[in-house]
Amino acid sequence: MYEFVTGPLAWLSFMIFFIGVIVRIVLYIKGLDWQLDRVAYMEYKSYGFKGAVRSILYWLLPFGTRGWRYYPFFTTIFFVFHISLIATPVFLQAHNILLQERFGFSFITISECTADILTIALLAAAVFLVLRRIALPEVRILTTWYDYLVLAIAAAPFITGYFAAHEIGNYKFWLILHILSGELMLVAIPFTKLSHFALFFMSRAQLGMDYGIKRGGMKSKGMAW
Repeated sequence: MYEFVTGPLAWLSFMIFFIGVIVRIVLYIKGLDWQLDRVAYMEYKSYGFKGAVRSILYWLLPFGTRGWRYYPFFTTIFFVFHISLIATPVFLQAHNILLQERFGFSFITISECTADILTIALLAAAVFLVLRRIALPEVRILTTWYDYLVLAIAAAPFITGYFAAHEIGNYKFWLILHILSGELMLVAIPFTKLSHFALFFMSRAQLGMDYGIKRGGMKSKGMAW
């Protein structure tokens, strides 16, 4: 079983992930309106590029935008969740050992203690996000079972990985479940809201280009919009 989930199933999961993300990006770009978007973007590349970079950078910084500063506690939880979600699997020592063995390269690694802290922080943030969806009427009315499912898919590799790393119960069971849940998340990314892993950069770039070109960025420079 271990050989199957770390071999053919893993390759299939990564293939679906990479191809799916590329397709989503291509479809996003093809979906831009020629008259409202692409004409302006192609004509005023420098203004658009500056606007896109500025938009992405400000939204990647905690409290970098007015929206982030308006809800400081939620912003903190949001960034804790996403930083842990990305940093833990990428820099985990065990994952990098596998990368080195199979592909001949690895990233810098974090200690097991740091990985535990990030895992617990992510799970605590996930619980808060669930409670927020239940407690706030303006969020609850927009929430469906699908939102909870996506959050569960994102959290599952961390719960199972923590149990496996600390050998809580049957180590082999939790290890297999950890690998399967990680592969499930990879496959789910192109088909669910988890696709904002890539589409965040597309949408923020588009909005940044809009403001950099059409919505005041080229004021008094003869721009028709």
